[in-house]
Amino acid sequence: MSTRLLVIDDDAVTRELLTEVLQSEGYAVEACESGGAALARAAEEAFALAITDVRMPEMDGIAVTQALKARQPELQVIVMTAFGSVETAVEAIRHGAFDYVSKPMNLDEIKSTVRRALTARDLSETSPDGGPPIVDTSVVVGRSPAMVEVYRTVARVATSPSTVLILGESGTGKELIAAALHRHSDRASRRFVAVDCGSLTDSLLESELFGYVRGAFTGAVGDKKGLFEEANGGTIFLDEIGDIGPSMQAKLLRVLQEYEIKRVGGQDWIRIDVRVVAATNRNLALLVTEGTFREDLYYRLKVVTITLPPLRDRREDIPLLAEYFVRRHAARSTKAVTHVTPDALALLMEHPWPGNIRELEHCIERAVALASGQVLTAEDLAPELQGGIDTTLFRGAPTLEEVKRRYLAHVLQETGGNVSRAATILGIERRSLQRMLRRYGLRTN
Repeated sequence: MSTRLLVIDDDAVTRELLTEVLQSEGYAVEACESGGAALARAAEEAFALAITDVRMPEMDGIAVTQALKARQPELQVIVMTAFGSVETAVEAIRHGAFDYVSKPMNLDEIKSTVRRALTARDLSETSPDGGPPIVDTSVVVGRSPAMVEVYRTVARVATSPSTVLILGESGTGKELIAAALHRHSDRASRRFVAVDCGSLTDSLLESELFGYVRGAFTGAVGDKKGLFEEANGGTIFLDEIGDIGPSMQAKLLRVLQEYEIKRVGGQDWIRIDVRVVAATNRNLALLVTEGTFREDLYYRLKVVTITLPPLRDRREDIPLLAEYFVRRHAARSTKAVTHVTPDALALLMEHPWPGNIRELEHCIERAVALASGQVLTAEDLAPELQGGIDTTLFRGAPTLEEVKRRYLAHVLQETGGNVSRAATILGIERRSLQRMLRRYGLRTN
């Protein structure tokens, strides 16, 4: 069935032109001469998208947008505005419109904006049981203004070849947004390859990303493709990009400049066609200032930047997330739990969620496993959410992070600032220790 669009304009020539252009794109289009007529049609039938003029008699585009979104929240609205009324169009966007296009119309721009708006709509889907709309990236759920802006950016850049840098705290869903960018791109039929750069030393990361030839090092008994080659034609996601060392930064910069790689121990340059999406929970701009991250690589990575808000800054999304996770984990465990009680939801809303969405999901998974009825109650939640722990007993005690920092400082002092000896004592690699020292702001002599 063709995607149904609604065109609203009091000018007959504009209505006919838009109808013809959009029908040629394969959409089913219905045109209305007024906002009132459009609302009447929307009451009878569901539409995926509406294009409305801003300036119309009786009911302007802002009022039309508000009314349509109130009736069909998932419907996307694009407003058309003449020169001089951009402020009005921006006001419409504040009331729920996806974007605006200017008059006189650029037909290619209109077709492109429609595609982007429908892509953003496809990022959301209605749950099978008629519950609140959720996003198909599994846990990137929400309708807060910050998340709507994220969806809008994903829709704008998904089909672009540009490199994207995703910023956000741990647990905010950076890999899921990267996967959404791939899934809604022209590369969706090819591979999406995710790499945790922070878990590997530079030497291991190099062989993983670029591959190696036989005899390159002990154990290299044959040629092996790297992940850049595996992702050829698709997307590679470089998570925790802020943790890579100077050597890998230089090699990665060449990849982004020339789009070619050389296997470890090899002599030939290999051309690749891959889109790079990177992510970090660190402040790369600060690392550049400190001299630990290359400025040229930083600017190559941040062609487009998407910032994911922490859960504490989008608390209005917690009910949606909680209900979604309840349905998800109830289905996995064959439990009959269907929803969250108001008391339990109140506790979820009050918690600071330092681990963000990942922490919330684990909390709900545990509660579903312990639940005995069809609803998740406050008693099913972990004790720390119920206030069952007397935190006054720990008043003044250092946090776990502070204990780690103090211990590292102690080991460094005992070794006279010798990083290699300290790493041996701690049982970790030198590179890992250097990352920890930067994280805790400790310096060696």
